Amino acid sequence: MTIRVLMTRKIPKLPGGMDVALLPTLSEMLIELRALADRQPGYISGETLRNVDDRNEYLVISTWKTLEAWDWWFRNNERAELEGRVDALLGTSTVYKVYGYD
Repeated sequence: MTIRVLMTRKIPKLPGGMDVALLPTLSEMLIELRALADRQPGYISGETLRNVDDRNEYLVISTWKTLEAWDWWFRNNERAELEGRVDALLGTSTVYKVYGYD
């Protein structure tokens, strides 16, 4: 069964607005995560969206052939290490929601 994983990330709001200094580093990490995922068995596609009402919020949608393929990727040490760096940069954990088709 094909699944979709929705991941949300928030850039911390600092006095005076968004910390734009974080954007290049965050973008590089997200590109690296996507490149790693692209080489994984069962990965179909991914996209990164930015909330138009809250520019500090990102949504990443990835599509996988099976839940098992996603689970394998989620447990991948290289992915976990890079995701840990993203979360440390943002000061908050990425939120994951996994959806399947009925």
